[in-house]
Amino acid sequence: MTITRNFKETVQARALQDKEFREGILRESIESMLSGDIKTGKALLRDYINATVGFEKLSRLTHKDPKSLMRMFSVTGNPTANNLFEVIHLLQENEGVHYELQPVK
Repeated sequence: MTITRNFKETVQARALQDKEFREGILRESIESMLSGDIKTGKALLRDYINATVGFEKLSRLTHKDPKSLMRMFSVTGNPTANNLFEVIHLLQENEGVHYELQPVK
């Protein structure tokens, strides 16, 4: 079976059409990081950025070099807490959502 679209294009196409899907990727990214799975959280956040605002626009919003942002969210990237939370905050604003931490009992 031939795959006609790569994964990135498929995710981007769905994200452009489905607000719940976009919000789900962002939420899962944050939840993964909070549960200690930083690698998965960063990968999801990178997918979300690529499918929505892109690193060029994120660069303008954060006043950081796009290549620096790409490195932060790469497999070996290690963003500071300031950079990570600034990006999450800006992405929430861009998406029009606000996630709050709730204790699980």
